[in-house]
Amino acid sequence: MADELDSLRIATATPDVADGVARVRNAAADDLTRRFGAGHWSGTIGANGVRRGIDASRVLVAVEGDAILGTVRLATRKPWAIDTRYFEPSDRPLYLVDMAVLPERQGRGIGRRLVEAAVTTAVGWKAEAIRLDAYDHAAGAGGFYEKCGFTEVGRASYREVPLVYYQMRL
Repeated sequence: MADELDSLRIATATPDVADGVARVRNAAADDLTRRFGAGHWSGTIGANGVRRGIDASRVLVAVEGDAILGTVRLATRKPWAIDTRYFEPSDRPLYLVDMAVLPERQGRGIGRRLVEAAVTTAVGWKAEAIRLDAYDHAAGAGGFYEKCGFTEVGRASYREVPLVYYQMRL
């Protein structure tokens, strides 16, 4: 039996796929809102916002045929909710943000493949660590990140949003 992920490829996003990336992120946000109610995870994004992310960082996409099934972004700039006091010192950290997989395709290894590609990218950039935050809530993906090899390094509330911080040393 062929692996379901055999036809999946991971690519670097270009501005022409911004609509598809926005669709994936918005579908994931809508699904979390349906399942857990409105929260900080409920925000949506348009193609212009995705294009800004593509210009300022590295956006990876999981593609099957012409369909974008998932996305993740690696940034050198610290996101607003990260408090660096919780992390081991690093001169070259990267930040994993905007992770999303189409709800109907979650739980099938696509997210894990995106994280693996993000790690490969980070190693190529000579990063020392990948940092991220997850909501400290049932809607958060902390368990997923732990399964992918990230270690919890702290918990904090940032602007009244409870978060769990994770890190992977490279």
